[in-house]
Amino acid sequence: MTMPESFILTENDWVPNNPSFPILLHRSLASGDCEDLARHFETRFAQHGWPPQWRDTIYDYHHYHSTAHEALGIAAGTATLMLGGPGGPEVAVAAGDVLVLPVGTGHCRTAASADFLVVGAYPRARTGTLAAKHRRPKRASESQHSPRQRAIRSRA
Repeated sequence: MTMPESFILTENDWVPNNPSFPILLHRSLASGDCEDLARHFETRFAQHGWPPQWRDTIYDYHHYHSTAHEALGIAAGTATLMLGGPGGPEVAVAAGDVLVLPVGTGHCRTAASADFLVVGAYPRARTGTLAAKHRRPKRASESQHSPRQRAIRSRA
């Protein structure tokens, strides 16, 4: 296994980030189709004490989790994520990649393929309490998962 990319982000405007723990970006940790990758990440996260909590996309507004670290396994598609809050560095992610974000690390999706799907997990006994400065109202079309995502959720 190759070493992950790692970097530390300091406070940025209203986003605290985490000056003590680095963001870890593991590239191409696994391969397979969407369902195989999602199950792989769910299994591996759980084996390491990070029970999977959801399959979905990443919000398209800046936010951070104030009480827990977060693991994000990219099960399908590609995306560009902005880390650290407004004006932060952008990273490209693709199916098979895993991000580990320390508590307080800002993140948002700035672009994504139509099939982009992520498995999210938090350390046992923690939840991903969300903090955002301005949360964009949900559009009616966003109130339900796409048929593909609902089908995947029902098998999880």
